[in-house]
Amino acid sequence: MEQALYVTALTLGMRQGEILGLQWRDLDLDLGMVAIRRTLVRLNGAVTFPEPKTERSRRVLWLPKMTVSALRAHHARQLMERLIAGSLWQDTGLVFTTETGEPLRDTSVTKAFQRVLLTAGLRHQRFHDLRHAAASFLLAQGFEMRQIMGILGHSSIALTANLYTHLMPAVKQEASARMDAMLSGV
Repeated sequence: MEQALYVTALTLGMRQGEILGLQWRDLDLDLGMVAIRRTLVRLNGAVTFPEPKTERSRRVLWLPKMTVSALRAHHARQLMERLIAGSLWQDTGLVFTTETGEPLRDTSVTKAFQRVLLTAGLRHQRFHDLRHAAASFLLAQGFEMRQIMGILGHSSIALTANLYTHLMPAVKQEASARMDAMLSGV
């Protein structure tokens, strides 16, 4: 579960609730696309799957090849878990589940993430920081704020700009260096 979950979060910048609410029917691994149609919400012990809050949050994204590969491997593992669980399996259709098909708890995802970070010798981070990392990677690759806004499902470009403007100096410095190289022939 963990590898595909982290790859999905890091490559797509999806919110944790969007990832945990993702169903296999939302994915087309052959075309390499995912439709974000719901989010997992827990309230007083009850699990619900409402639509994302805004129209922009309901979106279709292209999957990087590494994400498709991780999800295919995860699907095969989940089918094996389903066989092992037998009659205990709960057929929720969710991509990321417990070993018996139940929806994952955000707290257990966070704790597992902390263990991975500790094992790798990395500093403490929130699961949500994977979303910020995805945005940072997009910005570093030269994507514009409006494109990043669409990928992340932000309701406005102002929100995206307010969250990630602090990353702009490095991008501007890189643009300056590239301009020098291009015009000076170096």
